[in-house]
Amino acid sequence: MMTETSQHKHPVKKASKIGVLLTNLGTPDEATPAAVKRYLKEFLWDPRVVEQPRWLWWLVLNGVILNIRPKKSAAAYQKVWTKDGSPLMAISRQQEKAIASKLAEKYGEDVVVELAMRYGNPSVKSALEALKDKGCGKVLVLPLYPQYSATTIASTFDAVADVLKLWRRIPALRMVDGYHDDEGYIQVLADSVRAHWDKNGKGERLLLSFHGIPQRYFKAGDPYPCLCWKTGRLLREALGMDEEHCKVTFQSRFGREPWVEPYTDGTLKAWGKEGVGDVDVICPGFSADCLETLEEISMENAGIFAESGGGTLRYIPALNAQAGHIDYLSGLIDRQLQGWL
Repeated sequence: MMTETSQHKHPVKKASKIGVLLTNLGTPDEATPAAVKRYLKEFLWDPRVVEQPRWLWWLVLNGVILNIRPKKSAAAYQKVWTKDGSPLMAISRQQEKAIASKLAEKYGEDVVVELAMRYGNPSVKSALEALKDKGCGKVLVLPLYPQYSATTIASTFDAVADVLKLWRRIPALRMVDGYHDDEGYIQVLADSVRAHWDKNGKGERLLLSFHGIPQRYFKAGDPYPCLCWKTGRLLREALGMDEEHCKVTFQSRFGREPWVEPYTDGTLKAWGKEGVGDVDVICPGFSADCLETLEEISMENAGIFAESGGGTLRYIPALNAQAGHIDYLSGLIDRQLQGWL
């Protein structure tokens, strides 16, 4: 029989620290068809990403897509791959290090930062276990998606819950569900655009390109497009522009069903036919540059615009590990930790 005295002797690991889990979408480990196939298999099997009957989607995914798409996607990744590997991974590591340093200035060793990718490595499971091993009894999850969507932030929550439901002792948990209209975020975006203009001059128009979602998801209640439009409106107002010269569009369509419009490539094609000159493009939904910004926008869509008769498409880099972005994210974390410290 276990007595009160014997219960007191049970080893209890001290868990007094606070963990900050930074997450992003993910990336293949290598720019090879095999690595891309592993990544796509995990990514596209998520029911938050593709809402189709599982049996039907399994046949399409494994019978068609994973036999065709990896080679094409690997070729695209090879165009943007760096000596440090995937741009998204390299930048995310820079963000992790910079945010950890910023928080350490204020909290010392009481706050610990780990990076996880929703798909691929480092996994959500490995990052949460690292925080547990470092003595974190409270965890703040910050998905680096400014605009909430079930396909991104809700999916991240699923991944966290899938890990924690197997733990005997779970940490106190908080989760940031986006920051699409936060004044600090809008200000950093506006500063980034102005810095680009100061260096390169101002283009005839500014395009705000966000990752798209199927129209069906929006009609079912996903607020993501509305949040993108609000981000766009606030940024446009901060820059003193009108809708004719500063437009919100959506990119990265996949499959045959209609996605939220207007489409980025269609808009650039129309502008090219109108004879619009230089166009500046920023992607406010991406916290770090990746395949969708570096290859799809600055290469593929730049070609579409030029071939349609337009001038030069000038891509404005994501906020990445810029000092202003790191200051903003660190401040956002600081606000979210109130009452825990």
